[in-house]
Amino acid sequence: MPSPQQARAQASAITSGRAAPGSEASPTSRLRTLFDRPRLSPGQRRIAQYLIEHLTEAAFLSITDLADRVGVSQPSVTRFASAVGFSGYPALRERLQSIALGTRGGAPAAEENRGNELQAAVDAEIENLENLRRDFADADRVIDVGRELAGSAPLTVLGLRISVSLAEYFAYAARRVHPDVRLVTRGGSVAYDALLQSREAGGTWVLAFSLPRHAHETLDAVRVARGAGLKVALITDLALGPVVDEADVTFATGTGARLVFDSYAAPGVMCAALLQAMTDADPERTQARLEEYEQVAEEHHFFLRD
Repeated sequence: MPSPQQARAQASAITSGRAAPGSEASPTSRLRTLFDRPRLSPGQRRIAQYLIEHLTEAAFLSITDLADRVGVSQPSVTRFASAVGFSGYPALRERLQSIALGTRGGAPAAEENRGNELQAAVDAEIENLENLRRDFADADRVIDVGRELAGSAPLTVLGLRISVSLAEYFAYAARRVHPDVRLVTRGGSVAYDALLQSREAGGTWVLAFSLPRHAHETLDAVRVARGAGLKVALITDLALGPVVDEADVTFATGTGARLVFDSYAAPGVMCAALLQAMTDADPERTQARLEEYEQVAEEHHFFLRD
């Protein structure tokens, strides 16, 4: 009999397929596509990031208010609108409003219906998960990256500072189905050594995590990885920015920011989806490794019996 984890691996294989005609990408994905211009200046990238992070409010700001919020001039906002393909700020704002109104659905907007702050934090995470669900309407990108991560030997997982916890979770689970997973949780020269050694050993991919507050060390390490010839898959809350620019593929998922410390429901599901894609990529290896692990766990009594 397969263990519960083996049965889950068999039953949870991701089904490939493009999004159905009626499905819609998440607001973050739609805005990232809208603003994905390689020649945006740093100031224009700040405007784009502000609009992505504050869509429901920013979509209704005047050009003066938006410029003040971002800390740029009004002409800079006008030039940004032109750079991303609009005749001017009014046309851009109209598009932003259509996207923002589409995200609100039938949810009650009144403050009295919001509940307490803990409930509001849960509501924000539900919205993050709903956005991720829309992104998963097209599973092919997850499947493709999972296949690449499964085929990279060794596979390096990078997470520094606050991102350590998710990196550790991913690496712990990935080791059940992958023969050589190397976890990097210290920056600076320690990370450089690990990345260079991974490449010399034949590794081809790094899975990196960059969550708020985003560390300079992470950007430096990703640049070192790319310079060494490694490809980088990135899980982050950012749709734009220097770390995203350095990655070969980015999975942008929202984090919960209503409490003192962020919560990571959507990035956690994103990790689980990539792990699933890795198991699907080589099912024979997956089952063999899980079976071997279950035998060792049984022999040494790793777990309590339910």
